[in-house]
Amino acid sequence: MSVSRARLRARVLEHLRSLGFEVDAGSRGLLTLRAPEGKDALRRLHAEARRFILRGHQEWIRWAWPRLSPYFARGEQIIPERIRPVLVEVVEPWQADLFRLARLTWSLPYSKGYGRRLRFLILDAGNRAPSGHPFLIGILALQSPPLSFPPRDRRFRYPPGRKVELVNQTMDIQTLGAVPPYSDLLGGKLVALAAASNEVRRAYQRKYGGRRTEIEGRILPAHLVALTTTSAFGRSSLYNRLQYRGEPIAISLGYTEGYGTFHLEVLYPLFREFLEAHGVSTKGGYGVGPRIKWQTCVRALERLGLPRSLLRHALRREAFLFPLIHNLEDYMEGRAAEPLYRDLPFEDLAAYWRERWLLPRAGRVNGWHAWEPERLLDLLIVDVKPTKEVANAAILG
Repeated sequence: MSVSRARLRARVLEHLRSLGFEVDAGSRGLLTLRAPEGKDALRRLHAEARRFILRGHQEWIRWAWPRLSPYFARGEQIIPERIRPVLVEVVEPWQADLFRLARLTWSLPYSKGYGRRLRFLILDAGNRAPSGHPFLIGILALQSPPLSFPPRDRRFRYPPGRKVELVNQTMDIQTLGAVPPYSDLLGGKLVALAAASNEVRRAYQRKYGGRRTEIEGRILPAHLVALTTTSAFGRSSLYNRLQYRGEPIAISLGYTEGYGTFHLEVLYPLFREFLEAHGVSTKGGYGVGPRIKWQTCVRALERLGLPRSLLRHALRREAFLFPLIHNLEDYMEGRAAEPLYRDLPFEDLAAYWRERWLLPRAGRVNGWHAWEPERLLDLLIVDVKPTKEVANAAILG
């Protein structure tokens, strides 16, 4: 049965109001969207989309948790002085499963990413479970960069006709962060430093050197010269002033304009069904990137008689640039033929993190000692409010 236009239109407006948006009709009857203010309100905007996506992972979570829970540490099992971070590229199935399980605990909705992709685990080889498993510190994922990204594009004057070539020598940080109790020990800073490491750049060169682009069939240089990312909620405390021995790792590019589709995530399947029923294809070149979602939402809103301005959620994220070469500006603007890479071994970055953030933090705060990984189940199970015992029963069947 096809989706009713009138019912879907009403559902869109009802959904936006339920998230805390004010939907007003102006003097000419044009709808405008006013977003709720404050970080707590912004987190609530993401929560509905996150729960919606999590519902599709419940069976897999029940299978994965008993197998992978030994990788999540209890606070009492961690001796800060023994932490020895190891950067591991995700190549084996168990590594992909561990990455996925950790990512599903994030407050942001889960996404596999799109285009070129690299994923990494940061493991603690110095503290281990009784089973011998190293504990998970954090995760990092890179994906193809957006071709249009105003905060980045305002910084560079690309040579005529070369923007696509140059932008495709960068990647976007899609996921970056630490899991408890390492997050309380500023493990997120370690993962951010890892993103700029020689090991990440070389993994990119191994995987994508000599490969052709899927759309134009061109072989791009196997250079990874920069990374971009945005904060989750407004100004970032993780990336701001992030340095290594006085040299910046992340540079603020200002703020995004506050447009996107995440607040309509729950409605996306209905949008697709509605458009397909009216003969409008919702398939894109890759089928998984953000552009197809944007286009699908725009087309659906237009056919429902709603303005595309409803895509303005007003969550302005702080954007950052991670230069991986010394001559980034000259390279991106065509004045340098070859990149001059920064030399940032992960081992050195980890040692710096240990002295600069880990040990001072461990001596100042105590709450991380009491962390229990079973609390992650409250984040993984949806539609119930489990106690630890009930949650374990639900997960373990």
